[in-house]
Amino acid sequence: MSGTPCPVCGTLNQPGRRFCRRCAARLTPEAAPAPLPWWRRVWPLRRRRARAGSGRLVRALVILAVVLVLAAAAVLLLPAGRGLFEDTRDKLGGVRSVTPTAVRATAELPGHPATRTVDGLSNRYWAAPAAGASVTYTFAKPFRLVNLLITNGASASAQGYAGQGRALEIDAEVTTSGGRVEHQRLTLSDKPGSQPMQEGISDVTRIRLTLNNPVGLTRGRHLALAEVEFFQRT
Repeated sequence: MSGTPCPVCGTLNQPGRRFCRRCAARLTPEAAPAPLPWWRRVWPLRRRRARAGSGRLVRALVILAVVLVLAAAAVLLLPAGRGLFEDTRDKLGGVRSVTPTAVRATAELPGHPATRTVDGLSNRYWAAPAAGASVTYTFAKPFRLVNLLITNGASASAQGYAGQGRALEIDAEVTTSGGRVEHQRLTLSDKPGSQPMQEGISDVTRIRLTLNNPVGLTRGRHLALAEVEFFQRT
């Protein structure tokens, strides 16, 4: 049999076949491509370099974007994280009382000044003629206000408590050393004895309490607030 021998296995194949009938190897190898001219060999290299440089630029831009996003998230979440940290310290730490250096009321009846709210005695009280009266406490230096203890009415005893009117809501305005003002509404139970109010405000320098929502304020009676105690974190 005549024909073209396979360059791989040597089997003779009929003229015109392109692949070996036995091993399927190519019978007529393709000619090697002509070498590229010098200018074609230079420009592809430049394109590869440009592509490589573009990849580095994209990676740099992605890294920069991630850094900016993380920085923005840190700025936005910082107050919340700081608040959580301070609240945790409040729970783990101790407290001690803080005495204001000045006490001033918008109204007070004779014999019952607002200074009686910080004299340490629960059977003496500040007497206000009507709802809307307020008392402002000023402190010598900023402190972390953890909580308040409020003894409402004319006395801590059940008999003395009901002798005068009471405010069941107190609007608190807390001012910090930086000028920030926080407003809170404190709701009190109509019962004798001290009632704790959780706060958690840093750098406090001034607190104003306004009496609202009175009960027992009949003819001949006035609003009574026996004691207000302030506590800071130790």
